[in-house]
Amino acid sequence: MASVLVVAAHPDDEVLGCGGTIARHVALGDSVHVVITGEGIMARPGADPAELGEHREAAFRANDILGVETLTLHDYPDNRLDSVDRLDVTQFVESHVRKHAPAIVYTHHWADLNHDHTQLSECVVTACRPVPKQMIRRILCFEVPSSTGWRGPRRDAFEPNWFIDISKTLTTKLAALAEYGHELRDFPHPRSAEAVTHLARWRGATAGVEAAEAFVLARNLDV
Repeated sequence: MASVLVVAAHPDDEVLGCGGTIARHVALGDSVHVVITGEGIMARPGADPAELGEHREAAFRANDILGVETLTLHDYPDNRLDSVDRLDVTQFVESHVRKHAPAIVYTHHWADLNHDHTQLSECVVTACRPVPKQMIRRILCFEVPSSTGWRGPRRDAFEPNWFIDISKTLTTKLAALAEYGHELRDFPHPRSAEAVTHLARWRGATAGVEAAEAFVLARNLDV
């Protein structure tokens, strides 16, 4: 049994990016811990602070469906993570690395349109730097529909080189995503249940299975 840490910027990123993989880890007997750093709402026009409670409740319901052992919700400002000292964010992530001693860490890809995602990705990689006696063996960066794919061409764009079969857990991912119904949009928006399903099927076809989630391997250590 392995300890797994997922660090995401906003509620629903964890499901969109690796919800099927989380459910697969749980099915294999691994212990999964999810840390969400930002509140995820207040940057939107007309946002109501009263919605924060509903958003948090949805996160707990979604992660309960996935079988997550612990969920931590922090309150860094939405789409303003760059206003927080990077050292503070890094040390916050480090505290959870120490607490859960993960062998595998999942987080955002560094070339993403959402700057909270890019900021957090850098902080996570820093917090997981390979110092002696570090338990982390693998860091995988996920894609977030309606964000990663909108980045546009660049030299370090998301080009997956690691695929995880979620053929048996795609329905669990979609059930968890449904708890974030207020975040979903109608197809053909990429943050729709249909688009998420199509992406999983395409990533699966790319790897020769029915459904998959795709990642960029940031670091791997075989011991």
